[in-house]
Amino acid sequence: MKKYIYITAALIIFISCNTTTKIVHSWRDPDVSIDTMRSKKFVFAALIKNDNIRRRTEDLMTIYFPKKAIPSYKELNTDTLGSSLEFYNEQLKNRGFDAVVILRLVHVDKTHPYVHGIYPAYYNNWKDFYNYAWHSYYNPGTYVVQKTYFVEVNVYSLLRNKLVWSGTTSTINPSGSDNLFDNVITTISDKMKQEGFLQ
Repeated sequence: MKKYIYITAALIIFISCNTTTKIVHSWRDPDVSIDTMRSKKFVFAALIKNDNIRRRTEDLMTIYFPKKAIPSYKELNTDTLGSSLEFYNEQLKNRGFDAVVILRLVHVDKTHPYVHGIYPAYYNNWKDFYNYAWHSYYNPGTYVVQKTYFVEVNVYSLLRNKLVWSGTTSTINPSGSDNLFDNVITTISDKMKQEGFLQ
């Protein structure tokens, strides 16, 4: 009977710890594609309330796009931008930027899926089943908390002064903020490459 308890426990751990990130919505300007070899720098802003997580997430993008992604805390260094859009556009373009990428956590959805217990298996004849079932009783199911994190990523062109790509991801049960945003960045990057937006 113990092995069935272990199996149930393993299922619960798998459901609660397995991280899956997918694109739930995306849009791109069909006239725009980015040649990563020719493109200049871009400001990456992670709009996250916790400043430590924000900085780690922005630093994480620099690993994927070295010398291209510059954390917003180094360039903007403020929570709100008080001057005009034109002012910031010119400031950033003069410093060699051609895009701004903004990530934000949109919503966290909590559900409680039911993990079924293990029922005794049926064998070929009644005697084997009787002997088996005598020592193995119904193992009740368990409710686990499942969290889905929705993250939005927008890409703005400074040269065109408009939004050129937008996408929303969903991530189930990340092990932490680093795991969540690492999965988001890789999933978004893969989607952009598949679409031909990133070349």
